[in-house]
Amino acid sequence: LKWNGWGYSDSKFTFNKKGQGEFTGKRYRHSGMILPGLKEWMEKSFGASLEHRTTPRTTPNVDDLPLPILNEEYLKDLKEVGVPFSHDPEDRLIRAHGHCLHEIFSLREGKFERIPDVVVWPNCHSDVLKIVELATKHNVCIIPFGGGTSVSNALECPADENRSIISLDTSQMLGEQGYCTGHEPDSMEFSSLGGWVATRASGMKKNIYGNIEDLIVHIKMVTPRGIVEKSCQGPRMSTGPDIYHFIMGSEGTLGVITEVTIKIRTLPEYQKYGSVVFPDFEQGVACLREVARQRCAPASIRLMDNTQFQFGHALKPQVASIFTSFLDGLKKFYITKFKGFDPNVLCVATLLFEGSREKVLQQEKHVYDIAAKFGGLAAGEDNGQRGYMLTFVIAYIRDLGMDYYIIGESFETSVPWDRVLDLCRNVKEKLVRECKERGVQFPPLATCRVTQTYDAGACVYFYFAFNYRGLSDPIHVYDQIEAAAREEILENGGSLSHHHGVGKLRKRWLRESISDVGVGMLKSVKDFVDPDNIFGNRNLL
Repeated sequence: LKWNGWGYSDSKFTFNKKGQGEFTGKRYRHSGMILPGLKEWMEKSFGASLEHRTTPRTTPNVDDLPLPILNEEYLKDLKEVGVPFSHDPEDRLIRAHGHCLHEIFSLREGKFERIPDVVVWPNCHSDVLKIVELATKHNVCIIPFGGGTSVSNALECPADENRSIISLDTSQMLGEQGYCTGHEPDSMEFSSLGGWVATRASGMKKNIYGNIEDLIVHIKMVTPRGIVEKSCQGPRMSTGPDIYHFIMGSEGTLGVITEVTIKIRTLPEYQKYGSVVFPDFEQGVACLREVARQRCAPASIRLMDNTQFQFGHALKPQVASIFTSFLDGLKKFYITKFKGFDPNVLCVATLLFEGSREKVLQQEKHVYDIAAKFGGLAAGEDNGQRGYMLTFVIAYIRDLGMDYYIIGESFETSVPWDRVLDLCRNVKEKLVRECKERGVQFPPLATCRVTQTYDAGACVYFYFAFNYRGLSDPIHVYDQIEAAAREEILENGGSLSHHHGVGKLRKRWLRESISDVGVGMLKSVKDFVDPDNIFGNRNLL
């Protein structure tokens, strides 16, 4: 894995000697392909230039890292019980962050105020029990670490924590069993099952398989007070409030999730991609709402606004043949000239159907019939598959942007259906206004997509980025703009988060979101389960 960016070391967006975009490596559908539209899109969207580059560190400078605060008695006891640990600088650095913008920026600049002091690697539940018992005995702080894909500052070490901070890395507790859970968050390659539970994660195929809370049968968690779990694995229990809902979304503040039993499915018999192009975003949202109302949503249905459609087009690989190029030209002519769709307004939905062949074909016809009522035109399987697979490489684009003074981030919300359009429009307008007011000299990228649908509403996912040349403190400016956008989301009826969680990034708004009494309830649970704040990452509260 990269030490200072997203994903695998061999996989990245770059520009070759001819100035053409490329995606390196061999792991993804885009790997090894030329992306002829990427350079022009970056120049047009951000005022970026290949002549203006930043120079990040190529290797971590361990001499600049804060020295570890070691609790020697704790380490002595860990050694006696046989739990492996390390206070090597690189081991500590890798587990000092998630993937928020300011965390990756700090990595590139080599600046960290506080990082974990020791990394421990339990192999099983009993190892975790020993680690937590010893932490309670010696009063050290534990921060659980799964895949490190957090985008809510959840892994950030509190700067004023004077105790030894232990990063409890659960990677050695995972195992592949070869079954299909259907849970596919965008970060699925690098995130962990325990992390999905701790953040109340959602996946791209939730329409069929459900969100993580719908998949859970049983959880075991080690806390400073002992083990929390239900007495049986029945499909449903009426035994008061569900204690698992204290665990789901607890974000490492109460304990370590060590064992999870989840529902599994047989692999789908048949899978088919698809796409629909709509004359505008309003028609696309209306279609998704109707699909949700009729409860015929495929495994995944996601609607991109026009800006995101243009972005996806910029990442389209070079055409392999004249015939393919000719067909693409015919499709474009049909949509824009014959049907009269404005290429600067239209939007696209990508689809993924799964199940038995008969059911998929029936569902496909149903969805396309609904789309036609809202002006939607079928746009082919290849566009749908390419759009779906882009999900797994899109996170790599930020690393390329940062090489050329472009910083960006994604954030999400859930919102009732009748507020989706207002929220999308108002938040994007807010982002543009804030950039102008705060001295951003180039037009920003402000785009969104509807990614998950429900009976009562949808998840909206925003991408926001800008060229920071000319700004003395770009991360501070970014933080101010994103906070303003979050305020706008809340004012427009959106939630604090749909699936990213609260962490430290959004906890200033938690009281407003769940009420004073709600915060008091969380504090009461924390005070009972962890009175000495052993799990002191300070997320949520």
